[in-house]
Amino acid sequence: MSETRKTVALISHDGKKADMVAFAIENKATLAHYHLIATATTGRFISEKTGLPVETVLSGPLGGDAQIAAQVAEGKVAAVFFFVDPLGKHPHDPDIQSLLRICNVHNVPLATNTATAKYILSAQQL
Repeated sequence: MSETRKTVALISHDGKKADMVAFAIENKATLAHYHLIATATTGRFISEKTGLPVETVLSGPLGGDAQIAAQVAEGKVAAVFFFVDPLGKHPHDPDIQSLLRICNVHNVPLATNTATAKYILSAQQL
């Protein structure tokens, strides 16, 4: 990871992976300026479809959300884009809620949908 590039975390529930990939394709030029981290499957899809380098952690249900939350708490993440499927069941919901809480505790921008993610990227102040 380059010390001068800020880190953006990309996470999406299964029902929102297509939205995340579309977002990454549409915003590829801007995202290229950041060090990207993502949970395993989301990161693989983004990398395959955009060619952007993406550092992956475990999948969400296996602890990836918690790994990213730890990086947020350590001040290593400038923003989290977590496209949430509000209609799906998520057995790892405690990890999800912990990540959302950590973002709020540490005042880290958090987008849970495409519209908010675009708005955060457009601010160019990450």
